Amino acid sequence: MPRPRYRFQVFPCAHLSLAVLAFACAPCGGLWAETNSTANSASIVAIHPETTSADAIIVATLPASSDEAILLLPGGEQSASLGVPAGDTQWTLGPNEDAFLTSECPDESWTWKWSPTGLIYHSYLAGPHEPHMALVSFYDGHDRALWDASLGARVGFLRYGDSNPSRPQGYQFDFYGAAIARLDVEHHQDLESTDYVFGFPLTYGIDDWQFKFGYAHVSSHLGDERAIRENNALDERINYVRDGLVFGASRYAYPFLRNYCEVGWAFHTSGGAEPLELQFGSEFSSPAATSRFSPFLAVNAHLREEQSFGGDFALQTGWLRRGEYGQTFRFGLHFFTGKSSQYQFFEESEEQLGLGVWYDL
Repeated sequence: MPRPRYRFQVFPCAHLSLAVLAFACAPCGGLWAETNSTANSASIVAIHPETTSADAIIVATLPASSDEAILLLPGGEQSASLGVPAGDTQWTLGPNEDAFLTSECPDESWTWKWSPTGLIYHSYLAGPHEPHMALVSFYDGHDRALWDASLGARVGFLRYGDSNPSRPQGYQFDFYGAAIARLDVEHHQDLESTDYVFGFPLTYGIDDWQFKFGYAHVSSHLGDERAIRENNALDERINYVRDGLVFGASRYAYPFLRNYCEVGWAFHTSGGAEPLELQFGSEFSSPAATSRFSPFLAVNAHLREEQSFGGDFALQTGWLRRGEYGQTFRFGLHFFTGKSSQYQFFEESEEQLGLGVWYDL
């Protein structure tokens, strides 16, 4: 008897929920700059890159009424003429001070780096099977209270590229892994199932583009508490497994807008999985390190061959704070509709609406 085919399903209230969430919480991109100046002078501050000591701070003051820039030594005890015409933006320190930098821009030369800081290709914010640390509490379409808890990360092994901490460019070999567990709150947080993902992608970044190609694994396992609680649960369990290759590309159309698309092909499948899948989406968020929380919006669509190229759609929106290496801490609303995000139940449809907190490495 042929296995029934399933298509992408959106529940009736999904359209209204999506519209309300997007309209109420969609962030807007912007750039804030604050400048302080006087009519008589301008100042340049340089800090030694290997220390944050106050004694290492020097200030070059360029008086508008003077023909030369004045160097104020630490503590303001004495000053010396630099011999630089007023208003000239090019100036240098003496031979003993060449370790001081006048710019925060990283070295643009490409070198080999072991265990580099930062990522060239970041995880998708709204991707259901992305490696991050998270807890999402939601009600599904059957009015059950569930938790989806994730424990995972993405790290770099080796890079040949520059030293930009937030948007590095070059080649980088990464490793990622995560365990994504579903807990049934109404049954004392019983473990329903757990999906495991890991992979080894090679990533490349140049200008506004990022690419990845590598091996990816996902497998799903039934939770022991559900197996004990429900009769015949072990007889109905499936061994969903995908081992394959993925190719992804992303581009920052604007500093605050990232678009991406990913294609996966599995050379080994079981438990109802089939070879092809497609994932794409967009993210609106602050592009640089932030000193306070800023709004974000992320959407993700995932189409799978075993669902006749239907699948699921996810939307997350709220507030985000980004670190200097691109890592983010965020919290807000979570919406998901389509086939279950737990592959143990991949033939079941569900709708999720709730709250989440995420930390993306």
